[in-house]
Amino acid sequence: MIKKFLKTGLFLAITMLVFGGCRTAPIYNVSHKAVVPVSYSKMQRAILHAGNSLGWQMSRIRKGLIRGKLILRSHVATVNIYYSGSRYSIKYVKSANLKYNPEKGTIHSNYNGWIRNLESAINARLI
Repeated sequence: MIKKFLKTGLFLAITMLVFGGCRTAPIYNVSHKAVVPVSYSKMQRAILHAGNSLGWQMSRIRKGLIRGKLILRSHVATVNIYYSGSRYSIKYVKSANLKYNPEKGTIHSNYNGWIRNLESAINARLI
């Protein structure tokens, strides 16, 4: 009985070690996403509205650059969104409590989902 308990405990410990590290992934950046050409102001509005609709705090830094910040409980993600009338990019800036590893270029996998959602919301507003 003790052997079975130890085997089960060892199996669970190994499983947790293997799958516990799977919560990180390479950082997903959107690079030069081409869209149907629109005016700068329409692109800017699409990005601002998309981000705000998903809970991002969006700030216009200058023409062609918006900074987005998402705060969920103790997790914080900050991105720069570079744009023109025909393309945009979403680039990682910094984060807190998201297991960011600069040497490996990895971050908590939820971050990538947030960026993909932002990308989809921007695209939906440009149709």
